[in-house]
Formats: sequence, C-alpha cells, structure tokens
Amino acid sequence: MQEIGFNSALIREIRAVAFVTKLIDEGRLANGKRMLIHVIEAEDVIRELPPFRRLNNDWDFLCHLHEVGRARAGKWLGANFDHLGEDSTVDFEAKYF
Repeated sequence: MQEIGFNSALIREIRAVAFVTKLIDEGRLANGKRMLIHVIEAEDVIRELPPFRRLNNDWDFLCHLHEVGRARAGKWLGANFDHLGEDSTVDFEAKYF
C-alpha cells in the first residue's frame, strides 16, 4: 500500500512539473523556472522480486541493491553527464502519461 501511495504522489508531482514545463516552453509562463528532471532506475531488477522480498531489510540484500544502484548510476552518468544542469533526461510524455 505504501508503494502504491508513494508512486501515485510521485507521478502526480511529475505531471505537475511536466505541465509547468509545457507552459514555459509555450511562452505562457514568462517567469517560470524550469526544473530539470533525471531518472536513474532499476525497475527490471525490482519487478523480478516477489512482493515479500521487496520489504527485505537483510544487510546482504541491501548491499546488493546498493551495488545495483551504483552500477546503474555509473552507466547513467556515462550516457547523460553532459545534460546535467542543461536539460532533463526523462521524456515526461513517454514515462508518466
């Protein structure tokens, strides 16, 4: 239930950011400040876990998730470093709508 609630709130916030970004791009919000959004994820890893395993707080499992996160972040940085501070690296429409 917490996962559903968190995802719902996150998606609602991301959609609000996308809406404001669109207004800025269309020139309808002159003083709006663009937020740059980046997503580093490992949904494929999490999706393969049974639901009870996702709540596991065993140290070895947490270390495994940490290593997966570091690997994904390294790969993401290699592909997107030049976009930091310049552009969002997530396609709002494809991912959240």
